[in-house]
Amino acid sequence: MTPVDVRQGTSPVILGLPHTGTFLPAEIFERLNAQGRLLTDTDWHVDRLYDGLLPGVTTVRATFHRYVIDANRDPSGKSLYPGQNTTGLVPVTDFDDRPIWRDGAAPTDADVAERLDAFHRPYHAALAAEIARVRALHGVAVLYDCHSIRSVCPFLFEGRLPDFNIGTDNGRTCAPAFETAVADLCAAADGYSHVVNGRFRGGWTTRHYGKPADKVHAIQMELTQASHLASEDPPFDYDPQKAERLRAHLAKILTRIEAIASSLTPGDRP
Repeated sequence: MTPVDVRQGTSPVILGLPHTGTFLPAEIFERLNAQGRLLTDTDWHVDRLYDGLLPGVTTVRATFHRYVIDANRDPSGKSLYPGQNTTGLVPVTDFDDRPIWRDGAAPTDADVAERLDAFHRPYHAALAAEIARVRALHGVAVLYDCHSIRSVCPFLFEGRLPDFNIGTDNGRTCAPAFETAVADLCAAADGYSHVVNGRFRGGWTTRHYGKPADKVHAIQMELTQASHLASEDPPFDYDPQKAERLRAHLAKILTRIEAIASSLTPGDRP
């Protein structure tokens, strides 16, 4: 098992997929309790949802599960949302605050260090390499980080989430044109709700790589799983009819992002 799967393309757009992987080394699986083994917090079928939407797009996908280590968390362990409920670099609970490890089997500091080396760093080394490669091709790179979550998670947020949750760390991680275009397309998507920099402002990946001054733009999209799953409970089946309706809007978003990136004048490039 390799910790990251890379599919290189020629577009200025890169899709990051940090949470679709379900691989667990046997020794880690054995330490999870029954709740943890459900892998409830997976971004179920998000790789399938985006597959084929933008010709030439590059994808960088973590193959390991976030319970091994979360590829979208600061490797230092610093919280993304200080003062708010969240899960950490190596989660000890799920999104409903239920323990996921057997008694006495929770990850140690040594475990975290080993998993950083074996999983987290290889994923980000691959992602950084693709950003550099794409920027060298086009003079600009746009990282679109793909996520999903249950629409109702009381431990993490109140009420029901909008269907499209756009995160740019309050405009810091991308040029305004990208945020505006994505927000406008989401607003025009009939039957869906959206928010910009609401509960999700972009995870560590978006905040770490999004540096518009360096011609690297990043935006996170957190979708509600109700928008493309038959149920947000096990077995988390993909709903083809829901998904195809959503995919039409996602294709417009990615196409528009690519067009903006391609339209930048030579003076906007390194």
